Amino acid sequence: MSTPALPDGRHGRAVDADGASPAGDQEALFAEPAGARRPPRRRVVLLTGPSGSGKTSMVRRLGLPVLALDDFYRDGDEPGLPHRFGIVDWDDPGSWDAGRALVALERLCREGEAAVPVYDIPTSRRTGTVHLSVGTAPVVVAEGIFAADLVAACRERALLADAICLQRPLAVTFTFRLLRDLAESRKPPHVLVRRGLGLARAEPALVRRWTDLGCRPLAVAEAEAAVRALL
Repeated sequence: MSTPALPDGRHGRAVDADGASPAGDQEALFAEPAGARRPPRRRVVLLTGPSGSGKTSMVRRLGLPVLALDDFYRDGDEPGLPHRFGIVDWDDPGSWDAGRALVALERLCREGEAAVPVYDIPTSRRTGTVHLSVGTAPVVVAEGIFAADLVAACRERALLADAICLQRPLAVTFTFRLLRDLAESRKPPHVLVRRGLGLARAEPALVRRWTDLGCRPLAVAEAEAAVRALL
């Protein structure tokens, strides 16, 4: 199955085409495009960690091109989404379009550009598409809580430079997450507190899962140094 053509437009200009793929197309989306066996021009660092662990602030300091994996969430009214705490469980991989994220990431590594969705977390839906270009950077960072789910596929495609899981004390991630979510009005406050407590309880198991999938557990300073060593 051939992948859709990129929409026209300069970097950062919104376009109307959504390009979303249905949930049933996962196997087709993971298929390698023609020419995928050629060595990629750049490689990817997959960066995961608990919500509030400092992923976004770290990549901002690095100044590298970033693919925000949160933008590949599915729309909140899509049938079959997992639920928890009375709402969609946005921490379950079933709420996220892994196939579409991999297609975009491979295009960034091999072609230097890709069409990526824009996702509005407060309304739980995609609101458009932007044309992302990474220029001549040798490394692209793909950041989000589902980054570990792409480790095996990126390694098979010779795209993987490193896979890192950020670690911080539970109390720190809980506090940073709650302050951020309140400031961004992501959900009603009572939902954010209830969700945050549930995530804190589940965090050790999540970190084990991410490391089992191939991510290295590192403190923020260690992770930042590891990425800079690739440049």
